[in-house]
Amino acid sequence: MQIDAVDQRIIALLVADARASYADIGTRVSLSAPAVKRRVDRLRATGVIRGFTAVVDPAAVGWTTEAFVELFCAGRTTPAQIGVAARRHPEVVGAYTVSGEADALVHLRAADIAHLEAALERLRAESFVTSTRSTIVLSRLVESPGVGPSTRP
Repeated sequence: MQIDAVDQRIIALLVADARASYADIGTRVSLSAPAVKRRVDRLRATGVIRGFTAVVDPAAVGWTTEAFVELFCAGRTTPAQIGVAARRHPEVVGAYTVSGEADALVHLRAADIAHLEAALERLRAESFVTSTRSTIVLSRLVESPGVGPSTRP
């Protein structure tokens, strides 16, 4: 699918505020509301836009502690196995295969250090995990829900 500059602007505006009206977006991209709706419908139908969601501040719900955990796995552990295991843990907010020494990188969020430690111990108990290396986040410097520089409003 071809995405032109107007589509990129529409995507960026929706990423910034998914509740923006088609009329508001149209004003910003010089299109009518029905034209914006047609473009958004096309972007959804082709899978460019997969959905709309609320972005919740973890601190507002009490999950103020987070860490990135490198997983080192036994033998021929597949990415699918890691993904299935990661989904079993409510503290896991992201899991990724990575290059380098580790087999995967897992992003954990918890209420406090004790909660984080318990979550980490449950993750380490997965049968394929041979070891982990954790880095606790001290502060967030940049956080963006966007898809890259081409979609900035």
